[in-house]
Amino acid sequence: MLDFNELRELAADVRVFVDVAEDKAEALRAVIRAYDVVLAIFPAHEGMGLHVIKGKEILDKIAKSRSHAIYSHTAIAVPDLEHAEVLKVLTAPVEQRIAA
Repeated sequence: MLDFNELRELAADVRVFVDVAEDKAEALRAVIRAYDVVLAIFPAHEGMGLHVIKGKEILDKIAKSRSHAIYSHTAIAVPDLEHAEVLKVLTAPVEQRIAA
């Protein structure tokens, strides 16, 4: 079960980390590389929207097996779903970007 308050706090931590970095794009890539699951959070009509940037396979496996597997996760705040989708493409491994 995802805790939206925890995701907001994680996104705030990521925002600070990226803001203080000299190379903001590299800082964002470093965050995404460092975690098993990265979620984009954004304002939505129902409160908060979520989009998986990285780790969909892990989340699918957990959902199908109903296990309580341990994985590292973080969140990145974006303004909307479109930005989340673009971030996913831009930070995907090169092989996946070429296929897209």
